[in-house]
Amino acid sequence: MLDPRKLHLLRELSRRGTIAAVAEAAAFTPSAVSQQLSALEREAGVPLLQRTGRTVTLTPAGRLLVEHAQAVLEQLERASAALAAVRGGPSGPLRVGAFPTAARVLLPPALATLAAAHPGLVPMISEIDPADVSAALRAGELDVALVHEYDFVPPVTDDALETEPLFAEPMYLTDRPAIAAAAGDPWIAGTPGTLCHTMTIRACQAAGFEPDVRHHIDDFDTVLSFAAAGQGVALVPRLAALSPPSGVRLTPLPLHRRTLAAFRRGYGEHPAIQAAIAAFHEALAGLSL
Repeated sequence: MLDPRKLHLLRELSRRGTIAAVAEAAAFTPSAVSQQLSALEREAGVPLLQRTGRTVTLTPAGRLLVEHAQAVLEQLERASAALAAVRGGPSGPLRVGAFPTAARVLLPPALATLAAAHPGLVPMISEIDPADVSAALRAGELDVALVHEYDFVPPVTDDALETEPLFAEPMYLTDRPAIAAAAGDPWIAGTPGTLCHTMTIRACQAAGFEPDVRHHIDDFDTVLSFAAAGQGVALVPRLAALSPPSGVRLTPLPLHRRTLAAFRRGYGEHPAIQAAIAAFHEALAGLSL
């Protein structure tokens, strides 16, 4: 019988690439992960890993088992959700990840709704960059997370996760009538590697130039403060520009950011996840977006 916990480690190895990365995510030692994967190979009866020095790759049999592992783990999530529904209303810890603007604007009214409707739920919020959400959900560090995607940036797909669209919001340019008009200006963008940074670079490239990024800032309140001080132009979403500083002019653009709720595949029927998503929608209905 194949052990689902070991299958989870094999799936994580296929995604993270190294034993050390899997160990860090699973809060195990690398030695413990290696032992678990060796035990899985014995259970499977075929080699699953190819070891060359310190490098470990999956064999064809290993890759085949990962494909089946995803289906097994998804069914276990469905079983967990079904059992939770039988037990009654949602209760217990609910670990929610969110990017900063959603945490500041959307989560407070959503949490108030949850507290009133489901007092047995205990939400625990963590700010997290959307780029890190997939790994955190797969590792069980989060139950549900608010993520976003931008025009010009293809969404990151993960077959271990499902998403539910929540809303779309326009993007604004600070203090210029169009992106092309800011070709000679200093720019404020997110940290390299974030979706916000990639969106800014590609939007400028689509307008025919490479932006001169002077400042790398992830918090949009700070971005707007820098723009108000004349330190550069920036692209900001509507959710971050509900109360801009005085002196900052915002030009709406035909670009959008879309926010989604993400959760492990098969887990969407869990009463706590359904309650959270319902609260997100109710909070959005009360916002002027």
